[in-house]
Amino acid sequence: MKEMKRIKRNAGFTLIELLIVMIILGLLAALVAPRMFGKVGTSKQKAAKSQMSLFETALDTYRLDVGKYPTTEQGLAVLREKPGDTDDWDGPYLPKEVPVDPWGQAYIYTNPSEHGDYDIQSYGADKQPGGEGENADIVSWKDL
Repeated sequence: MKEMKRIKRNAGFTLIELLIVMIILGLLAALVAPRMFGKVGTSKQKAAKSQMSLFETALDTYRLDVGKYPTTEQGLAVLREKPGDTDDWDGPYLPKEVPVDPWGQAYIYTNPSEHGDYDIQSYGADKQPGGEGENADIVSWKDL
């Protein structure tokens, strides 16, 4: 009878063993999490830049069909909806609705622009012009 009680006692984990495992998991999480969360900001910036490249391709196709880039007033919406002032529109030029940037804001499209045929920009994480790091503006005329 004593041997069966001893077997049952040794069959489970002790509280100390569970605490040690939890401490080890906590230490691992403390070491790995900052590295992984540090990548979130740069991945959002890269996603914004990729979306801008998609817009650039669609805008170039729009220009080939219509003969000019959309104006600031028309914006990126003409890539999905035919403007009333042209018969040469052969869109939609984007497969889905115009997406917002990774921070939930609309992209800013400008034509005429200061940097080329048109400008596309996102204000980044702080949603304000300027900034550094994750708050930096993402623009179509510069690489990351």
